[in-house]
Amino acid sequence: MGMKFINVLDGENVWPPPVWLMRQAGRYLPEYREVRGQAGGMLNLCMNPELAAEVTLQPIRRYGFDAAILFSDILVLPWALGMDLRFAEGEGPVMTPLADMAALAGLRLEAGAAGTAPVFETVRLLRATLPAETALIGFAGGPFTVACYMLDGKGGGEFPRTRWLAYENPALVEGVIELLVEGTISYLLGQVEAGADCVMLFESWAGILPPAQFKKYVIEPNRRIVEALRTVKPGLRVIGFPRLGGLLVGEYVRGTGVNAVGLDTTTDPDQAIAACPPGTVFQGNLDPLLMRMGGEALRRGVLEVLQAFRGERHVFNLGHGITPDVDPESVKLLVETIRGAV
Repeated sequence: MGMKFINVLDGENVWPPPVWLMRQAGRYLPEYREVRGQAGGMLNLCMNPELAAEVTLQPIRRYGFDAAILFSDILVLPWALGMDLRFAEGEGPVMTPLADMAALAGLRLEAGAAGTAPVFETVRLLRATLPAETALIGFAGGPFTVACYMLDGKGGGEFPRTRWLAYENPALVEGVIELLVEGTISYLLGQVEAGADCVMLFESWAGILPPAQFKKYVIEPNRRIVEALRTVKPGLRVIGFPRLGGLLVGEYVRGTGVNAVGLDTTTDPDQAIAACPPGTVFQGNLDPLLMRMGGEALRRGVLEVLQAFRGERHVFNLGHGITPDVDPESVKLLVETIRGAV
């Protein structure tokens, strides 16, 4: 039987396509809310292998998705490197912004290996418990996206300090990205060695940069990570998600060497297919808002996405993460619609 999801990443055309959803383990599920309450906050949950494995498995038990994605957070890596991190209720992650080169010099790659050890344990637990046909996706934030949080200290908006520094003090931005490239390579290799079947780079804020900086701070660091991973693990499958990268999606795929590209909600499938090299695997890109609507609007939206990628190698997903206000029944409808597609 094998893993449908991995077969698609390996270039097979599978119909109906495999499906998983970004943030499939999350607050829309009552069982997730219960475990998160027990854990006492997001960071504790990420750092507790038993509980992190449990929430990763919850949507698999409920819906039988073709892939599970490790439950963690893109900011676990900078936290492990020595940044302070807290998750403020209602406003997301908050860090003390990295002031200057001296502050950057205080972060340590060696600390990262120890700090991320619980994540590798979560991966081992998952690979031992997941059904044989369910792929396990490891992941990390893309260096530019993680740098945005490290330099601005919080999400939301357009990361004004990071954007400013990219012009005013490029050496600092490059230094942060350099550290993150090295740290991310080790972090993802650790996940693969622990049992992840493939890895995904979430470059969620790629789209805030003008093209020259997109090439320098998104494409080039992502390429270095992909190349380094494949040097150690030839044939490793990597999914890149350059969210809001717009017209640069083709250049991103060619420039980085990823096998598959996640497309956000604003990307036109026909244009993405035309822009990318033949044989690219596409992941996406249903509007998450339709998950909230449910019913007939959702069913129609799912069929439109299926039709748009018909004949391509496609993994069904959303264009961004599932939101906490979604009815679990809508997720069931989505999965049934895809699996019943003719």
